Amino acid sequence: MLDKKNILIVEDEKDMVGLLTVRLANLGYEVMAGYDGQAGLALAQKYSPDLIVLDLMLPKLNGYKVCRMLKFDEKYKNIFIVIYSARSQERDKQLADECGADAYIAKTSGQEILVDQIKKLLSLQ
Repeated sequence: MLDKKNILIVEDEKDMVGLLTVRLANLGYEVMAGYDGQAGLALAQKYSPDLIVLDLMLPKLNGYKVCRMLKFDEKYKNIFIVIYSARSQERDKQLADECGADAYIAKTSGQEILVDQIKKLLSLQ
């Protein structure tokens, strides 16, 4: 049997974390969460998850900075990062791309698209 894939959710909205955690756990993923940018970065560095679902507007450290710090570090650059944000302007997507994000999904698109993207990326490992 394959090892379970680990997903880190970095999101300050606890309800959103709860819903995503249940959904992803039901699909067989191990899920952990950080509720601000600093906590998310620390968890990512400690556990090296297979994938991070990352909000942009976070307390302490925004998602762009977290993404950049991980993607520009040799040790963590292979972690998939999916930006999942309420911000949906073209500039936000461009900045996420420049920070090295593997995907950008607006929260208005819904969790179904997010989950599909997660499955797609993790199938590449």
